[in-house]
This record gives sequence, C-alpha cells and structure tokens, in this order.
Amino acid sequence: MPSLLIVHHTPSPNLQALLEAVLAGAGDPEIEGVDVVRRPALTATASDVLAADGYLLGTTANLGYMSGALKHFFDQVYYPCLDATRGRPFGCYVHGGDDVTGAVRSIGTITTGLGWTRVAEPVEVTGTPGREALAACRELGGTLAAHLMP
Repeated sequence: MPSLLIVHHTPSPNLQALLEAVLAGAGDPEIEGVDVVRRPALTATASDVLAADGYLLGTTANLGYMSGALKHFFDQVYYPCLDATRGRPFGCYVHGGDDVTGAVRSIGTITTGLGWTRVAEPVEVTGTPGREALAACRELGGTLAAHLMP
C-alpha cells in the first residue's frame, strides 16, 4: 500500500490546527489504499522517508527560515535518501507571524536538491488560521494522499 509521510514541527495551537486539517484531508474516506504516517520533524528518520511514497511537510517560519526541527530532519535524511527518493511527490504548509517567504523558499531549495516533485502549491498562513487556511490545508492533505492512490 502506498504511504504518505507527514513530517511536521507543531509547537503551537496554530500549527496544531493546520496539522489536524492536513490529517483530515489525507484521511478523507474517499481516498482509499493510502497509509498516512505522521512523524514529528525531530524524530523522522531516513528509514521513514525511504519507506514512504510521498511527503507532506509542515513547519513554522522562524527568522525568515523553516524551523530548526525541519532543517534537522532534512540534514538527517538528505544524503541517505538523495537518489532513492528522486521524483517522489511532496507538498508543504508553513505558518508564521507575518511572513513565510523565506521558509517556503528554503523548503523549495532543499526539495529541489532531493529531486522531489511539488504536486501542490505551498499553503502559506500568517497569524491565526482562519476558515480559508484550514480548508487549504485540508485540500493539501487530500491532494497529496489522492496523488498516491493505487
């Protein structure tokens, strides 16, 4: 069964709300035959990445960059997964106080190096997530999971 790995850094209620929306979308009853696995960024491993067929990344934007936790994840998996995961689909959501541009750009740079294929536009959220942001995260989760359906 194909699997979607959700790697997230969720240090706040705002990020928790976004993660729950992503999980709801990925677990939509209309999506069948896809295993959804979630791992905090600080505990996700190269084995998790190699076992998955697609990836959904969630992070805060800190000082114009992705969270240190997500950067740590990438540092741990980059070389062990470089050739084996090339071409696999991914998407991301990023939350920040007022600007997430640098965090989105940094994720794009690393995933380009890995050769992953973005299959959905990043969900960029600032401030308290409203109805539209939660709906976008739900759609993101559903899009990534549906992309992996057999």
